[in-house]
Amino acid sequence: MSVLFSPLTLRGTTFRNRAWVSPMCQYSSTEGRPSDWHLVHLGSLARGGAGLVVQEATAVTPDGRISPWDAGIWTDQQAEDYARIAEFVKGQGAVSGIQLAHAGRKGSSRRPWDERGWVPESEGGYPTVAPSAVPFGQAPVPAELDEAGIRTVVEAFAAAARRSLAAGFEVVEIHAAHGYLIHEFLSPLSNLRTDGYGGDLAGRSRLLVEVVRAVRGVWPDDRPVLVRLSATDWVPGGWDVGETVEVARVLAGEGVDLVDVSSGGLSPDQKIDLGPGYQVPFARAVREGAGLPVAAVGLITEPAQAEAVLAEGSADAVVMAREMLRNPHWPLLAAAELGEDLDALELWPPQYRRAVPG
Repeated sequence: MSVLFSPLTLRGTTFRNRAWVSPMCQYSSTEGRPSDWHLVHLGSLARGGAGLVVQEATAVTPDGRISPWDAGIWTDQQAEDYARIAEFVKGQGAVSGIQLAHAGRKGSSRRPWDERGWVPESEGGYPTVAPSAVPFGQAPVPAELDEAGIRTVVEAFAAAARRSLAAGFEVVEIHAAHGYLIHEFLSPLSNLRTDGYGGDLAGRSRLLVEVVRAVRGVWPDDRPVLVRLSATDWVPGGWDVGETVEVARVLAGEGVDLVDVSSGGLSPDQKIDLGPGYQVPFARAVREGAGLPVAAVGLITEPAQAEAVLAEGSADAVVMAREMLRNPHWPLLAAAELGEDLDALELWPPQYRRAVPG
């Protein structure tokens, strides 16, 4: 059996394979509530054979949305809406996950297919918050969070985790990457604070640690907690791989089960060296330096490439986004390409078995 299609167990949760679906914003929610689009979108990815399907970045507060059309889980009604989605995903054999997020200073933005820019309050936008009053590029200046505001954010993550559990999600991922609020606290480029939430690495990572503790405190012991980190800002003087490894070591001691290693997103000045698997070395550095399971993401598109990432010990799972959008059945076809016994894997839905290759 290939490594890609071997099971992976974290705590009491077993993933049928290591081909996972990354959380991808759909900009298709109304007042944070998912729609039939989300059911079909996530359900098709689960039907396609993935081991883990993660619901998009889901805001823990209304002002934590990336855009006014983003998903949220700050109300019980929203949690009820997700229940049918989580149930369907599990019914297809995939593990159902949700990514909890707060957009920070990058909130209240327009959808990618609309004109670029930020949504004013007169059009349904909202004020944003951040560790410091430093805007993202040309975005409005955010309000600096005081300690009471920080406590509110931590409590919101815990409440969102409780609702996620009630909705039936089996895995929760804390979004601490891509320039959103927790990442903004981590990076010295956006965190200019002089109190206990700024300064050295311990101060800048304090919010992340408090959020992890709050979520782990309400999440069942037999279910995994993941954290997505940007390994580098791709800007001189910014957050880097060394700090990522140090923080990952701390997270391992706080009950985090896997780090989902991405990069960038904090600064419009970033200079990213793109190429196939360009973030895989970051994943390997965290895995080796922190002794924690990791997932690799970023231009992983071919079955042989994904298998090599795992076989060489760079990661424990591969997380895919655009390639899964192009082909929601990528795992089904990858298993055939890697020579797996398709009957033994039982990945193909019975309704689709007439299309099994071979």
